[in-house]
Amino acid sequence: MNVKFPFQVDYRGRTAATDDDDHIRDLIEQVLFTSPGERVNRPTFGSGLLQLVFEPNSDELATTVQFLVQSALQQWLGDLINVSDVQVVNQDSALQVTVCYTIIRNQQSNTVVFNKKI
Repeated sequence: MNVKFPFQVDYRGRTAATDDDDHIRDLIEQVLFTSPGERVNRPTFGSGLLQLVFEPNSDELATTVQFLVQSALQQWLGDLINVSDVQVVNQDSALQVTVCYTIIRNQQSNTVVFNKKI
């Protein structure tokens, strides 16, 4: 059983659970939106993506985000997934991050899209 992220309570009043594929997607979200230093026992965990919130949106920022996402996922989830592609598109005041990955355990390919307003 995997605990649902963000933490939720199910209809029975118990901790909500999720399947393995959704759990990996939740882990990706945790890596992307956790800042280094935010976790007590894992001070280097995260991508630092949220530290770029006040930077002007540009092609350079998109390239930086692409590098940060790729390296953070490789470092923290490299034993669970193979990241095949990370695409970052800057649109007006938002960044759209698309992560294409393969789950190592079952070789299933997935794509997840995150939108973050800057």
